[in-house]
Amino acid sequence: MQKIAVYQNETGVAEKLELLCRGEQISIVKERSEKALLEDIRNREVQMVLLDGAGDVKGWSEGLLMIANLRKQSRLPIMVVAKQINETIKVAALSIGADDYVPADDNPLVILARIKSQLRRYTQLTAICKNLSKIYKVDGLEIDDEQRKVTVDGREVRLTPTEYEILKLLVIEKGKVLSIHQIYEDIWKMQAVDVDNTVAVHVRHIREKIELNPRKPRYLKVIWGTGYMVG
Repeated sequence: MQKIAVYQNETGVAEKLELLCRGEQISIVKERSEKALLEDIRNREVQMVLLDGAGDVKGWSEGLLMIANLRKQSRLPIMVVAKQINETIKVAALSIGADDYVPADDNPLVILARIKSQLRRYTQLTAICKNLSKIYKVDGLEIDDEQRKVTVDGREVRLTPTEYEILKLLVIEKGKVLSIHQIYEDIWKMQAVDVDNTVAVHVRHIREKIELNPRKPRYLKVIWGTGYMVG
């Protein structure tokens, strides 16, 4: 079930929407303090924020500041619920980071439809971001973890499963030197004892496959006495 946070609830919009939202598998959490709201956002307890009253003429500057603060800390959809529509404040709220601005006396079914639209867009965006996060790049080296495919300057490279996992680990940690023991324990999930040669052989094979000149590696580098790194 998705959750939306209603902050302050000055117009009683939470009560207007509660039953309708429940029928759509959406629950409402009423937040009275900014601290509680931010804590729920940080803990991923809510998927959307309704700022009830933040778009009103009275206290409009505090409302805009609240929107700006929320947008700095989260990409969650933000909907402003206002007692009266003020076009100047509406433009300012949308410009500073709000995703929608609705009158509190609007038909609850219309408000619900707009909430569902925002939640749907956020869910789709989150899915896209997750897919993008499965592609790792370092210059011309690219790992598509969705397809478990490695390419170098557009040329596909065939790696064994173990070679693939080692390279992916080093690419994810690019710029960071990982010791042989760190690599072994992360990939093999066992305590590293006398494993130097095991890791070294796999690394040598990876370099032979991805490097134009393995003796002068562009990507996978040996840091003598310390370990290996990419980047």
